[in-house]
Amino acid sequence: MGSRYGGLKQIDPVGPSGETVLDYAVFDAIRAGFGRVVFVIRRDFEELFRTQIGARYAGKIAVDYVFQSLDALPPGVTPPAGREKPWGTGHAVWCARDAVKENFAVINADDFYGADSFNRLATFLKSRPAVATVRGYDPMSGHKPPAPFGPAKTSEFAIVGFRLANTLSEHGAVSRGICAADAVGRLASITETHGITAADVGAEPGKKFSGDSTVSMNCWGFTPALFVGLDTQFREFLGARGTEPKSEFYLPGAVSTMIARGETTVRVLPTESAWFGITFREDKPRVQAALAALVGAGRYPARLW
Repeated sequence: MGSRYGGLKQIDPVGPSGETVLDYAVFDAIRAGFGRVVFVIRRDFEELFRTQIGARYAGKIAVDYVFQSLDALPPGVTPPAGREKPWGTGHAVWCARDAVKENFAVINADDFYGADSFNRLATFLKSRPAVATVRGYDPMSGHKPPAPFGPAKTSEFAIVGFRLANTLSEHGAVSRGICAADAVGRLASITETHGITAADVGAEPGKKFSGDSTVSMNCWGFTPALFVGLDTQFREFLGARGTEPKSEFYLPGAVSTMIARGETTVRVLPTESAWFGITFREDKPRVQAALAALVGAGRYPARLW
């Protein structure tokens, strides 16, 4: 919704020829071998996205649309009185469960992840079968899971890890998922942390965070097995916090719970790609300069489409 930005930042032109940040993501995804893009949007943005965004990709990549709305909920569940917004990033991906049957990546539409991020995700996803089974339950069968579950069939996902120091805004606080990994590079947990400023980060005494901390920028690689755990947890979340007017169901938290329950492992894919995003309107000149520099270095054409 772009409440802090003051407008729909996903369609704001920032590239040398009027490209959006999302254009660069789709361009990099196509080069990495992805074959379809699914936009999760508000229904009242549909015409705007189809004409100003989706139309650009005609003949280059298949495009589909999924709608995240306040009332997109499991059967029998209704939103509480007074709630104004949908339920967060986990809910957004949950809304795509009927549209996505293949291995897939998840990104934010207003973040620049770099070509290396998409290449790493593509390599990982191509090496994994599109398995939709978690702990013996196949959701594609249409049957309820047995009780108790059958033999464990642990899935494997991936996350692209960025350095915290490279993900900050000069113009205000940000929220980041701080990642903890084990000795072999598997994700142990993600702690969603809010209100991080540049002053909080560094190696000096008194700093809250190291600049070398690995963070999630919601750049993921999944198999369809994600939707099993996501559906279970979303129902649990609604039962516990569904009456709260501003509670959010976060994707990183849902994946962390799947790890804790032994339903998945997540490989951390570190990248040296430059990350930048648009959180505040004051971020726009920096993003424009960064993209111009990448074009000048030959990393992208002067006009993408």
